[in-house]
Amino acid sequence: MQKKLIALTIAGLASGTAAAQTNVTVYGVADVGYVYSAGDAGRNGLGVRIPGTNKFSGLAGGGVTAGNRLGFKGEEALGNGLKAVFTLEYALELDKNAGVGSTGGLNARQQFVGLQSQLGTVALGRQYAPGFDATANNDALEATDMSIQSNFSVYAGNTITPNSPSRYNNSISYTSANLSGLTLKAIYGFGENAVGGLNNTSTSDNGLLGLGVNYARGPLNLDAVYHSRQNVTDGYPNPAGLGKDINEWYLGGSWDFQFVKAYASYQALDNKNATTLGIDDNTLWTVGISVPVFKSGVIGLSYGKLSIDRKNAPDGASTGWGAMYTHSLSKRTAVYVAYTFIDNDRNSIAIQTQVANGGAGIGAVGESNYTLGTGIRHSF
Repeated sequence: MQKKLIALTIAGLASGTAAAQTNVTVYGVADVGYVYSAGDAGRNGLGVRIPGTNKFSGLAGGGVTAGNRLGFKGEEALGNGLKAVFTLEYALELDKNAGVGSTGGLNARQQFVGLQSQLGTVALGRQYAPGFDATANNDALEATDMSIQSNFSVYAGNTITPNSPSRYNNSISYTSANLSGLTLKAIYGFGENAVGGLNNTSTSDNGLLGLGVNYARGPLNLDAVYHSRQNVTDGYPNPAGLGKDINEWYLGGSWDFQFVKAYASYQALDNKNATTLGIDDNTLWTVGISVPVFKSGVIGLSYGKLSIDRKNAPDGASTGWGAMYTHSLSKRTAVYVAYTFIDNDRNSIAIQTQVANGGAGIGAVGESNYTLGTGIRHSF
């Protein structure tokens, strides 16, 4: 009996030591709101206006967040300033049976493991490219599904966006330590896919490169980003080994004046392929402000324009503006109301807010649409 007690005591001390060296955090966001969205039905192939209005009325998850999520992150001290780190983060859709454990997989937002030291962090897995954080840093509407920048960039096919295209699979990344406010990040995602049922003839086909610089100190935040989809191939007419790059760059910044915070961003995409692969050259700019009110509230206003530059067709454009009021009930819980208006010209694309009807069926080319949403958000 005494031997068993001694053994249990030693085991308890050993597990306590391991727990002290390892830190695991569970975190997440739960956000659900009511959404109403409407827009003119558009035109048919002959350019004749279709009668009626596209509408959506219902609940939507992640209305004023960058997405509902459940995550686990941790680190373990390995000695001499070296740590093992990991993050496992999965998407949730609180208004229906989707997300972690649903049919179709775990819907991973990011999942990686790496090593961290005073020189920075090296990680491997599915990870955020620099464009993800940069666009979130410099958006008055917080890179939400009601955001002008978020909607314009993702519908235009850009990877510099606070959406899934800015998450790189099969990637290895390096993030520097913070150097007096300056942080550098580089990431490369291996293509690892076959074209036409055959292995790629070039190991760089469909590779993803991202480089980013962030400076954040005091009231100032600045971001510069470069993304490149290399040797983009999808079979005919771009077979393996013959695809060309799609390059993007971004500049954004914000300045907090205390009574008001100002934001601005400009980005561009250059598709070097003779065929567009459904992605046209484009430029996108936004400006915005956020103003603290009523001690616990913030009003955000944003305006932006997407310009489409087509190689063999007329150019197009979409403009939009949005407003959002968020009222904090505590450090982790807030209620909100938001409105977004988008106007697509006849040669643009069918842009709408992603939060309306799952991001489909409301927007139309040559027409305008709007979305009004209100809900509650809890972070943990």
